[in-house]
Amino acid sequence: MHDDLLARARAWLAEDPDADTRAELAELIDAEDHAELTARFSGTLQFGTAGLRGELGAGPMRMNRAVVIRAAAGLAAYLKKQGAAQGDGDAGLVVIGYDARHKSEDFARDTAAVMTGAGLRAAVLPRPLPTPVLAFAIRHLGAVAGVEVTASHNPPRDNGYKVYLGDGSQIVPPADAEIAAEIDAVRSLNDVPRPETGWQTLDDSVLGAYLARTDAVLSEGSPRTARTVYTAMHGVGKDTLLAAFARAGFPEPVLVAEQADPDPDFPTVAFPNPEEPGAMDLAFAKARETDPDLIIANDPDADRLAVAVKDGTDWRMLRGDEVGALLAAHLVGRGARGTFAESIVSSSLLGRIAEKAGLPYEETLTGFKWIARVEGLRYGYEEALGYCVDPEGVRDKDGITAALLMTELASTLKASTSGSGSAAGGRTLLDLLDDIAVEHGLHATDQLSVRVEDLSLIAAAMRRLREQPPTDLAGLPVTKAEDLTRGTDALPPTDGLRYTLDGARVIVRPSGTEPKLKCYLEVVVPVAAHADLPGARAKATDLLSALKRDLSAAAGIPGA
Repeated sequence: MHDDLLARARAWLAEDPDADTRAELAELIDAEDHAELTARFSGTLQFGTAGLRGELGAGPMRMNRAVVIRAAAGLAAYLKKQGAAQGDGDAGLVVIGYDARHKSEDFARDTAAVMTGAGLRAAVLPRPLPTPVLAFAIRHLGAVAGVEVTASHNPPRDNGYKVYLGDGSQIVPPADAEIAAEIDAVRSLNDVPRPETGWQTLDDSVLGAYLARTDAVLSEGSPRTARTVYTAMHGVGKDTLLAAFARAGFPEPVLVAEQADPDPDFPTVAFPNPEEPGAMDLAFAKARETDPDLIIANDPDADRLAVAVKDGTDWRMLRGDEVGALLAAHLVGRGARGTFAESIVSSSLLGRIAEKAGLPYEETLTGFKWIARVEGLRYGYEEALGYCVDPEGVRDKDGITAALLMTELASTLKASTSGSGSAAGGRTLLDLLDDIAVEHGLHATDQLSVRVEDLSLIAAAMRRLREQPPTDLAGLPVTKAEDLTRGTDALPPTDGLRYTLDGARVIVRPSGTEPKLKCYLEVVVPVAAHADLPGARAKATDLLSALKRDLSAAAGIPGA
C-alpha cells in the first residue's frame, strides 16, 4: 500500500504544472510522509453543487492548479455537449471571476486557458472583484456559464471553484453530477489543451453596468442620510461598495482600516466570516468611536451582508433572519410584487410577512442555487447572511446591493417621526423589528454549530438522531419528525432532519461547505403589544437555551 501511495504521488508530481506544489509534494515523497500523503491521495476532491472547495496544497484531495485544470476541462466538455460550441458559428462565452485569495488569479487564468483550448470563448474580470459582479456579468454578457474562484468565508488555507450556468444561477443536479463525470473522464493533463493566449480580459464596463443597475434598486427620492461603518473583512468588497454608495448619494462609509484591503492571510480574524466570534470586534470598536447609524460588513467575496446596530449603550450583530425580515418589510412597504422565497433553515417569519402582504411564498432546500430558481422570484434570503434583492440583475446573493437597500431603510426610518419607538432622532432598525414582532409574533432564531476535524463525528450525530429521534425538546413535544433524505411534498431529498414542536422548529444538517454540523432553532412567541416584548424575548431566550441543551444531548455531542 505504501509503495502504491508513493507511485500515485510521483505520477501526480510528473504532471503538476505548479512549481510551488511540486516542491511541496517532492518534500513529502522524499520524507515518505505516509500520513500526509494518505490525506492527499486517499481520493479526489469531489465536485458538487458547491463546485469545489478545499485546502490549498498538492494532490487530488487539495485545491491546486492540476485539480482546477481538470475541473475546467470537465466543465468545458459538459458545456460543449450542451451545444455551447454551436449556433451561429459563435462559440459560447464563459466568464471567469476571482477573489484575492492565494492562487485565485492562477486558477482563473488556467480556467480561461482550458476554455479557450476547448474551442469556447473565455473572458476574465479585470481584477479581484465581488462574486455578485461575476453573477451579474453572466446574464449581462449572455454567457453560457461562469466560474468564480473563491472560498468565500472559509479559512485562509482554503480556496474554491464555484460554477454558474447561463441563467446566472449556481449549478444544481443533475448538472453537478454530469460535470463531475466529465472531470473524472480527464485522464491526463497532457490531454487538456491550454494555450497561453486567446481569451479576453474585460475592462471596467461590466463593473460599471453592475453599479448602474443598482440605481433601480433604490426608491427615487428616498432619504440617503444613514451613516455607516464598513468592514470588507480583508476581502474584495471595499472598492465596489464605496463606488455603489457614492453613486447612490449615501455618506461615505467609515472604513475599518485594518480589514479594508484584500489580504489572503486574513490577519485580524480567526475565520473571515462576520458570524464568527470576534470577527466584528474591530468594526464595533470603530463604531464606538464614530457613532454611526449602523455597521455593515461583507464576507471576503462580498456576496454576504452582515448588519450591526446600537442596542442600548453598545453594538450587536443582527441575526441573518432579522436582516432578512427587515429587507422583506422594506420591499413590501415599497410595493414589491412577486414571490418571496427562503430556504428551509431560515425563519418562518418571511412566510408570515408574505402572507399578510398577499404575496406568493416558497420554501426551498438550503443554498441560493435553489432560491434563485424560484419562479417569479422577487426577493430571496437565507439566514447565513445571504440576500437576493434584485434577481433580474443578480440571481444569487449580493452583499453589495443588499447593503444599499439596508442603508436606504435605515435612512428612511431615521427620517421618520411616526410609529412606535420614534423620538427626536427618528426611528431605528430595532424599532421596526419591534413592530414586526407585534404584528407577526416574535420569531427568535439561534444556531447550534459544531466545527469538527473528524467528519465521522457528524455522521455519528446524524445516525444517532435518526436511530433515536427525540420525542421532546425544551419541554415541548415533537409533533412531527421528518427525515429529509426521503424528501417532502414540496422538497426534493436532502441530508437533514426537521422537528416540528409546539411553537418551535429545529433543523439539523451537515454543512455543505465546511466541516460543521449545523442545527437551526426557531421559537415563535405571540406578542399582543409593544409592552409585552421584554417578557416575550425573555421567554424566547430561555426556550432557545433549552433547545440547545437538549438537542446537544440528543445528538451525543457534549458542549455543542
